Amino acid sequence: MNSFFIAIFTVVIVLGFMILIHEFGHFAVAKLLGVRVEQFAIGFGKRLIGFRKGETDYRINALPLGGYVKMSGENPMDRHSDDPREFVNHSRWHRFLIAIAGPSMNIALAIVLLTGVYMVHYEHAAADDEAAVIGYVKTNSPAAKIGAQPGDRIVKIDGIENPTWKQVLNRDALNVNQHLPVVLQRGGTTIQAEVVPQPITVDQIGSSGWFPTEPVMVGALELDMPAAKAGVQLGDRILAVDGKSLGSMQSLVDDLQETKGKPVDLTVERGDKTLHFTVQPVLTKIPGESPSDANWFTRLLVKIGIGHPEAAKPEEQRYRVGFAGAPPPVTVGKLSLPEAFQRSLSENRSNSVLLVELVGKLVQHKVSLKTVSGPIGIARMTGAAAQAGLAPLLELTCLISLNLGIFNLLPIPIMDGGVILLLFIESLMRRDISLPVKERIYQAAFVFLVLFAIVIIFNDISKLGSGMP
Repeated sequence: MNSFFIAIFTVVIVLGFMILIHEFGHFAVAKLLGVRVEQFAIGFGKRLIGFRKGETDYRINALPLGGYVKMSGENPMDRHSDDPREFVNHSRWHRFLIAIAGPSMNIALAIVLLTGVYMVHYEHAAADDEAAVIGYVKTNSPAAKIGAQPGDRIVKIDGIENPTWKQVLNRDALNVNQHLPVVLQRGGTTIQAEVVPQPITVDQIGSSGWFPTEPVMVGALELDMPAAKAGVQLGDRILAVDGKSLGSMQSLVDDLQETKGKPVDLTVERGDKTLHFTVQPVLTKIPGESPSDANWFTRLLVKIGIGHPEAAKPEEQRYRVGFAGAPPPVTVGKLSLPEAFQRSLSENRSNSVLLVELVGKLVQHKVSLKTVSGPIGIARMTGAAAQAGLAPLLELTCLISLNLGIFNLLPIPIMDGGVILLLFIESLMRRDISLPVKERIYQAAFVFLVLFAIVIIFNDISKLGSGMP
């Protein structure tokens, strides 16, 4: 229950702040250019409190999520006059600047805020920038089907030369069921093939089943399980199982399912010593939620017939020895202002490209709508980030701000990108589009956005009912 309230509180603050920053961009530029601003509102719905200063009503509304700016003559359905302070009576250049100011504020905030985070706390996964040398290939995975083996280096994928692991996993995630040309290097031999990432998790992201080499470190021990009883300790590094070297934690998990209950020999590195422990895996339920401690909202969805019944049941049984791997190695430190700014630009540029590509693949029906998260999904992510610490929450806030900025630039009428598109069309026509035509365009766009929102929220609910990855 506490996690639910943390998620709700956090998403209200984060999304509210993001939208407030967005609308302030419109407000500031409109005021600067002499457009009459009738309302600057925090929240939606009925007015609760506020004050009027000059021609603008500054108000707090009943639903405190985000805000909006109402400019005189902005809506095609409004009555219009020859008043030079109405939005539609300003030049197309002025209207363009006002429209683009909101998304620009969100993008600028993402860059500035992430720069500040990196100056205080910079954490970066070591494998992200490493050459894509395969450490483990999951059995029967798409990578296994093309003959990929541990030790192979991915020298080209989807046109990207010498990709890092971050680039490889991004290509996988965005190309579900699509043929990705790939070139592997094995010693002095190159292998050309096409891998087809398969959808995994409730978000239907793609995975080829290959993983980087990561040390298998004991990060948590269950004292009543075989590993602890045999003498394995926290901080130990597991080098091999029955003499077979390990490339990742997933490799160990799969090996235990193959050996089942047969005793296995673990080769362990502890300091400067190499030790051997014989442990017998046991078939147990994976630690997780049971019907009694499953989150209350998931149980409610199951009860009313929306959720998936398995979401409120214990997960499948698996052969285990009783320890969890430590998180992958990360670089932790602080960056100088120039370094932090450059890194922030790089991250935001990379995320922007991925977002635009995702939108394109959604339009082409190459990616499932389940990859998109709505308010419920964002609430879960922000709640989890808030519990993980301030730095993860701020990094997620930057990502949400960037997403909001770019999403609003999509050429959909009503949204800022749609306004910009219509202005561009009017510039080519050398005249304004008639108000009745604009009214019909805006009505159609409104229906589209409502239907889109319903689909996204339904996806969020179905993900809750199916359990999150």
